Amino acid sequence: MTLSRIAPALFVLLWSTGWVAAKYANLFADPLTFLSLRYGVAVVLFYLVCRFYGVTWPRSRMAITHAIVSGMFLHGLYLGMLWWAIGQGVPAALSGIIAGLQPLMTGLAAAYLIGERLSLAQRLGLFLGFAGIAIAVLPKVFSIDADAIPAYAVAVNVLGMACVTAGTIYQKRFLREGDLRAVATLQYVGALIVTVPAALLLEDLHIEWGIGLFATLVWSVVGISMGAIALLLYLIRRGDVSKAASLIYLVPPLAAVEAAIAFGEKLTLPMIIGTGVVVAGVYLTNRKPVAPVA
Repeated sequence: MTLSRIAPALFVLLWSTGWVAAKYANLFADPLTFLSLRYGVAVVLFYLVCRFYGVTWPRSRMAITHAIVSGMFLHGLYLGMLWWAIGQGVPAALSGIIAGLQPLMTGLAAAYLIGERLSLAQRLGLFLGFAGIAIAVLPKVFSIDADAIPAYAVAVNVLGMACVTAGTIYQKRFLREGDLRAVATLQYVGALIVTVPAALLLEDLHIEWGIGLFATLVWSVVGISMGAIALLLYLIRRGDVSKAASLIYLVPPLAAVEAAIAFGEKLTLPMIIGTGVVVAGVYLTNRKPVAPVA
């Protein structure tokens, strides 16, 4: 069982827990404040890992800059906007359908910006994945009181989704080389450049110190910021960004299952059907083409 085989499934499993972690984190701290704390701890731990293993750091200023800028988009702007929007009243269901646009945008952008070619089956897979998300989530979206949702918060959520698309393309185009552990360290420095000023400007820096906070922080850093992100960077580097992005489709359905276990939220029939469609879409996007018969 090689890393290349288990990396996609492991990434989806780890990344999906971010929705549950976010819900717990809101009990103990303001969203941007918690993210700043999370990124700060991630920088320290990644730096210690790099020192322990004698990792070679990027030697050119341009390589360092590319790593920092990609981190500003992938972590600082994306998660910062997402968590802030949810804190302003955007329901998780609506946020999930917005996030479902990201693989579609990435697939389209990758074709024009870095020359990735998508087969008909891969294009169908991307659209099926989004359709599955829509089937699973739209019933909840339609039940939401639209007047109670701030339009500016929805706009920020959409902008955050665009930022992660830009960050993924940027990562693939400008960070083709270098140790991923060093790249990840610099990316979280970039994330701090975004989230710390935003937290100082928009929040009261509220934190309730205790076991609950530390438990949520440990998992958010070790399981998500280090484990899931390292796997995502690995998947982006070794394959097409469209394929890596399509895995995001699997996150909302899996997060719904985890929320049902952790918080007692109900699993509906549309969620189950939508999940099946999502799995089919991701399979079409990621399957290897059949070799021609000699």
